[in-house]
Amino acid sequence: MWKILKINGNRHSNLSYGLFVLLFISVPFLGPKVDAEMKSRDLKNCNIQEGSCTMDLLGHKVTLDIHPKPVKAMNDLTFRVTLTGEPLSSSPHIDLGMPGMKMGPNRVVLKEVGKGIYEGVGVIVRCSSGRRTWRATITFSDLGEVKFIFDVIY
Repeated sequence: MWKILKINGNRHSNLSYGLFVLLFISVPFLGPKVDAEMKSRDLKNCNIQEGSCTMDLLGHKVTLDIHPKPVKAMNDLTFRVTLTGEPLSSSPHIDLGMPGMKMGPNRVVLKEVGKGIYEGVGVIVRCSSGRRTWRATITFSDLGEVKFIFDVIY
């Protein structure tokens, strides 16, 4: 075997060649994970650990807050959504998922607790991949949806 891989007649060249081949073969396997992590990091639009987050939706302000803080996976969490403007015909709901990953349904049912204020309890599960970036899609039947992307603590 050393005769086949013998380059320039020394062992250092053989080692360098072997490392190069190993790296070349492993890049396709490492690339998607690194790419997905970079994309989810770029998508984040909410620092929920520091406080509430607000987005515009058709002239309304939608604010999401989650308690208790720090926001940790595998704990009961209270999700609070506040909407400015005219009252809705029905309560919104939140679908929890991870950007770029197909997951089973994880819906937080919200109930109105005040004018334009909705609350519900849910759990953000721990992902076996170790990724901590989550997406809360808040759907309003009258207006559409907004997506908050944030990190949780494991």
